[in-house]
Amino acid sequence: MQEKGNLSINSENFLPIIKKWLYTDKDIFIRELVSNACDAVTKLQKLSLLGEAELAEDEAFSIRVVLNQDEKTLQIADNGIGMTADEVKKYINQIAFSGATDFLAKFQEKTEQENEIIGHFGLGFYSAFMVADRVEIDTLSYQDGAQPAKWACEGGIDYEMEDGTRETRGTTITLYLGEDGKEFLDESTLYAALTKYCAFMPVPIFVDIVKEETEEEKAAEKQAENTLHVSAEEAEGMTKADAVEKLEEQKAEAEKAAAEEPKPLNDPFPLWLKKPADCTDEDYKAFYHKVFHDFNDPLFWIHLNMDYPFRLKGILYFPKLVEQMDVIDGEIKLYSNQVYIADNVKEVVPEFLLLLKGVLDCPDMPLNVSRSALQNDGYVEKMNSYITKKVADKLNQMFKNDRSGYEGFWDDIGIFIKYGCMREEKLYDKIKDALLLKTTDDVYETVAEYLEKNREKHENKLFFVSDENQQVQYIRLFQEQGLEAAILSTPVDKPFVSFLEYKNPGVKVQRIDADISDTLQEKDADASEAKKQAAEHETNQMQDLFREVLGNDKLKVEMETLKTDKVSAMILLSEESRRMMEMMEAYAKNEEFKAMFAGAKPDETLVLNRGSRLVTSLLAMAGQEEKKEDVSLLCRQLYDLAMMSHRSLTSEEMTAFLDRSNLLLEKLAGYEKE
Repeated sequence: MQEKGNLSINSENFLPIIKKWLYTDKDIFIRELVSNACDAVTKLQKLSLLGEAELAEDEAFSIRVVLNQDEKTLQIADNGIGMTADEVKKYINQIAFSGATDFLAKFQEKTEQENEIIGHFGLGFYSAFMVADRVEIDTLSYQDGAQPAKWACEGGIDYEMEDGTRETRGTTITLYLGEDGKEFLDESTLYAALTKYCAFMPVPIFVDIVKEETEEEKAAEKQAENTLHVSAEEAEGMTKADAVEKLEEQKAEAEKAAAEEPKPLNDPFPLWLKKPADCTDEDYKAFYHKVFHDFNDPLFWIHLNMDYPFRLKGILYFPKLVEQMDVIDGEIKLYSNQVYIADNVKEVVPEFLLLLKGVLDCPDMPLNVSRSALQNDGYVEKMNSYITKKVADKLNQMFKNDRSGYEGFWDDIGIFIKYGCMREEKLYDKIKDALLLKTTDDVYETVAEYLEKNREKHENKLFFVSDENQQVQYIRLFQEQGLEAAILSTPVDKPFVSFLEYKNPGVKVQRIDADISDTLQEKDADASEAKKQAAEHETNQMQDLFREVLGNDKLKVEMETLKTDKVSAMILLSEESRRMMEMMEAYAKNEEFKAMFAGAKPDETLVLNRGSRLVTSLLAMAGQEEKKEDVSLLCRQLYDLAMMSHRSLTSEEMTAFLDRSNLLLEKLAGYEKE
């Protein structure tokens, strides 16, 4: 008997909500329909364990996705629990919504059924109308004496229901793809969606593509048939019986190959569900390569396996960075009972872990109606804390048990750890004793080790370099006096410098060009008052000279006696000024911030080395009128040389420097212009 009717919904609101608000991606219907099929199988298996359903001992469960390109249909078929006609009416027809608001409100509530990831069957099912003009359901319940039922709906509103013809338990959903779904007639598009959402679903999924054979395919098949013969060379000296036996063997092999069970599209038993003790290093690496398509091996990994007080399984990988900016390509895939949910959802994963690669399976995850964003509640907070603790435990374990190996990883993992410490101070508190700094002496030290090692030379100061090539002059000065500086040269290190100072009260963290350490200077403790006055006079004289030549009356010039004569001049920039300039650069597009610091300039000081022969010669020439041109050239050249060790010259500054260098070389060679 056929029954007709319309779904208990507001027709003018229903489909627009389905298509626009419930799901952000059109291909989500694949996840919903295949997940429903998985649920149907899982429910039947549970009923069997409870003794409420009888199954054959060798029962094989599967889901089949069949694409018929000629008929423009897509089928999702399972051999799960199935439905009776009454259940179809309950779960499909009775979506009693008075309008859009009620529709959304009802299905934002948490599902009553424990562990049910998709929730109410009807909701996920109706995602089919995102791509289909007509949808049919053919189903037969597992219950004894159940009758098959068929349901069809055109346009998402009017339905027809009648007795079905299905003879085996389970459900088949047929989608007649419309204009909105024509892209899924393409094999590659369909496979991409299935791989994205269903790669680890717990029931084997098989895909069949039905299409008319092309002439090329028919020719290839004919050629394959023709290969089943005994060649002339083989037949020579072979009896007729031997030849027949040979052909029979070939036929048997061909039939065996044809009868081999096709491989499922998905892996129903992913690595994260196994016990860590049952997984080898090669297993972890193979899984990493397969899921993340990264040809490099991961550095190491953390296998998460938590059952109480919440359930969480997964694997987090620390990838090897080819370039520092690879850090932006992190990828954490979220699953719920092996069903893909989303990538890099900040509400669930500690933000610093978004730089890593991995999978997290959270069966208890509270989901909203779209299932592509997660509610931020107490459960999520507990999960964050657990993951942070597991990462900290792994790092501390490596540091204590294999420091050499840990140091070997540091150049790759340091950027993750620093970022993580700034985003999650709880992480810093747990791993601060394993946080390393690589120094200009090419050794790795903790902050405490660095401070202790250099305490006598510069107490409670932590020097660092941000560009080893640019700041090589300062590094050489340090190394000649047995000093070292930490190398903090990545984009993450700019805010990390301030963070280190904040977490280590009493310690001053500053770049190597922020001041001159006392150990770099020759101090004359017995200098007379006359000497001091003479030194002050020379400093003022040189400051006036450089201000005049450079046209900068704000320039600060100091003269110091360094413990080397290889450096004539250097630029110092106070740490406070440097950080302010970096902040201005970071907020360059913020008009309010720009207005606040309008006109601010770096607080730079030119330091001249009294021990340099070039500086002493410049002092001697400064008062000679006939040497005025040479003095001007030398002042500009000396200033640019100092600046080049401090920052890159602008294009205009570099052009002037090169022209001036050429002129000075001509003078040195004795060339005189006519």
